[in-house]
Amino acid sequence: MIEIKNLSKRFASLVAVNDLSFSVSEGEVLGFLGPNGAGKSTTMKMLTGFLGIDSGTVSICGFDIEDNSLAAKKIIGYLPEGAPCYGDMTVAGFLDFIADIRQISAADKKHVIASVVEKIELQSVLHQTIDTLSKGFKRRVGLAQAILHDPKVLILDEPTDGLDPNQKHQVRQLIKNLAKDKIVIISTHILEEVTAVCTRAIIINHGRLIVDDTPAGLTARSASGKLDDVFRSLTGNAA
Repeated sequence: MIEIKNLSKRFASLVAVNDLSFSVSEGEVLGFLGPNGAGKSTTMKMLTGFLGIDSGTVSICGFDIEDNSLAAKKIIGYLPEGAPCYGDMTVAGFLDFIADIRQISAADKKHVIASVVEKIELQSVLHQTIDTLSKGFKRRVGLAQAILHDPKVLILDEPTDGLDPNQKHQVRQLIKNLAKDKIVIISTHILEEVTAVCTRAIIINHGRLIVDDTPAGLTARSASGKLDDVFRSLTGNAA
């Protein structure tokens, strides 16, 4: 389980995350929604230990992200915003490097990389440098590195950004399959992704939690039955 209690983060006079609390259990796919500037990416960076916490706590499967950061990070797969990779590396070289960083044994490494390459369909670009890839393929490489070590927790920031409709469908199906024995949090601005993949959704605005419900429960809040109308009414913004 992931447990977030009274999480806050401030940048000078800007309160990016404000006393945020929620939990996520194994098998759940949580959609993490909010307008631009709501605090989604800041929250995800704190959950993964990439950004310090001003106040509050984050527990990842029993490990405090600050007190036991290494143990917590070992069981997290993280796809950050923009999916930064080493552009001068080939895809194969980058995944080999990530396998070493994740301490995947030499005996298992070849099989593990081959399996992920097949799942994410990277065979055609395996020997290209990452700088030469399209935005969609770069996103897929970012997703591949996130799942390479078979983590218990997946935290994905805009996982289908830049993908074409077929690729989006494939990645969503992959996430559904992975979620059976994992905890998955997806930050997205694509509301159809919530109904397609998520079992639960929370919406934050100005760093505060404003709603926590199932996708069906959210759509039932609108006479139109459209999630974008619910989102607009709760946040005052279009998705």
